[in-house]
Amino acid sequence: MQRSPGLILAAFLVLMPALAGCASATIAIKEKFGYAKREQLVDEVKEARDSQQSAKQQFSSALEEFLAVTKVTGGELELQYARLKKENDRATEKAEAVRSQIKDVDRVANALFKEWREELKQYTSDALRRSSEKQLDDTRRQYDRLYDAMKAAEGKMDPVLAAFKDQVLFLKHNLNARAIAGLQGTTTEIERDVSTLIREMEASIAESNRFIEQMQSEPKPQG
Repeated sequence: MQRSPGLILAAFLVLMPALAGCASATIAIKEKFGYAKREQLVDEVKEARDSQQSAKQQFSSALEEFLAVTKVTGGELELQYARLKKENDRATEKAEAVRSQIKDVDRVANALFKEWREELKQYTSDALRRSSEKQLDDTRRQYDRLYDAMKAAEGKMDPVLAAFKDQVLFLKHNLNARAIAGLQGTTTEIERDVSTLIREMEASIAESNRFIEQMQSEPKPQG
């Protein structure tokens, strides 16, 4: 019998305080309420994909604000600084969300693959065991490609965040025309880094979509 998502959510919220800090228990409790590990993994990948999409947009917005700063004059500078700082803070928050979501994806994936590997021993049919093991290996390889793509995109965020932070601090300490001249000298490098980051994120998002499609099209013999 299919369980109501609302019932699952309500029961999980009741149990949440007891599960704080115990990710494996969280996965297990969700499973007991009909939320299979496979489904959890697909949903976590969707969340990671959406987090990266949101972060990609925010980094683009922050870059636009930085470029706008290099064109301001006179009394506009303080207002532009405030906007740039706000965009930088948002980019930092989005980056943290991406990092957290990637960890959640990997946690559920490892739980699924570990259980799947152990349950291969329960087969009495060699043919079915080999078929399930092949499916496991194929899924694991595809997941590894996805994880590598996500981590590659994650790694590109740090130099961009560091560059944005430097610009915000420099502008804060030098709210004058000379500060603008100093920022203009780094425009090309930052644009290049943001472009690289966006390409990596787009590749990761595409890999996420392929993984989701594959997982949803395969038979579901595992928890």
